Amino acid sequence: MAEPNDAAKPPIIIKKYANRRLYNTATSSYVTLDDLCQMVKQRIVFTVHDAKTGDDITRAVLTQIIVEEEGKGQNLLPIGFLRHLIGFYGDSLQGLVPKYLEESMGAFMHNQERMRAYVQNALGGMFPFGQFEELGKKNMAMMEQAMRMWAPLGATGGTENPMPPASSHASAPASSHTSAPGGPSGASAAREGADKLDDLQRKIDALQRQVEDIGRARKD
Repeated sequence: MAEPNDAAKPPIIIKKYANRRLYNTATSSYVTLDDLCQMVKQRIVFTVHDAKTGDDITRAVLTQIIVEEEGKGQNLLPIGFLRHLIGFYGDSLQGLVPKYLEESMGAFMHNQERMRAYVQNALGGMFPFGQFEELGKKNMAMMEQAMRMWAPLGATGGTENPMPPASSHASAPASSHTSAPGGPSGASAAREGADKLDDLQRKIDALQRQVEDIGRARKD
């Protein structure tokens, strides 16, 4: 694990030349993808730049490292996961996927020492799938909560709300106004809109509290 003061150090610059050779400017030596893979495992931060254009190609090189490792039989990415991931390219939810994956991996990293202890102390060499399943459920719960929070904001026309009512009394005012006969249509619409906004705010507040509770549970 990197030392605390490593975070303040600027990333090492790796230059990639047209002949695909990689040059470590910190050590003044050529390196391979295997060398970069070891640097990642040692938490050494680096960025890769095209030697000719200066473009940052770190993402492409890291992806190439993953492809190389998968080709060696180090299979970390299930086929189903890859299919789902590819399916999100161009999807309306594409922007949410990177943050969700980053948060999920962050949670996994936060709990990795506890997981290592589970593996090492498992009786009879049995793998503790239950612990990982529980963590996965928590991550999925966070994603579903995020989806419920964003769905009302993106709904067309503002007439449908896929979120369940926060409480029985939260949705009562809206129904009473819409069913009242003979009332001024403009005032009813205004009251209904205000009630919906209040209801949405209550749901967002409840979601925020749930996310904070999950964050505190992680730290514990």
